[in-house]
Amino acid sequence: MAEGEESPKQRKIMVAVDESEESMYALSWALDFLSVNAHDTLVLMHAQPPPQVYTAIDGAGYVFTSEMLHSMERYQRSITENVLERAKSMCTGKHVCVETRVSIGDARDVICDEADKAEPDFLVIGSHGYGVLK
Repeated sequence: MAEGEESPKQRKIMVAVDESEESMYALSWALDFLSVNAHDTLVLMHAQPPPQVYTAIDGAGYVFTSEMLHSMERYQRSITENVLERAKSMCTGKHVCVETRVSIGDARDVICDEADKAEPDFLVIGSHGYGVLK
């Protein structure tokens, strides 16, 4: 670095990711448009839906065993792992420090809570295209 030049400011960029194409597009946009580099930290944030609360017998008369509930939890964990692996693979070759965060809860609340904690310079969220009313 030449004398008198300032080193680039380290930025923290948080990108909310899920299994949707829109969130992967948002990550791609962040990597390209924000010119993410080795001085930056990219925080991949995934909001895992809260576990569903089931009674022993649902309205249709189906019995939910503990094995079935554990299976549903394993399935949700596998979705989370796949989402984060896919997102991390998109960052390969970008020479950026990647952190991952997973929080359980409603995405609207969890993303805001994690952004408050992480204090990112940028928060990037994809749109599902629901429109203004949704």
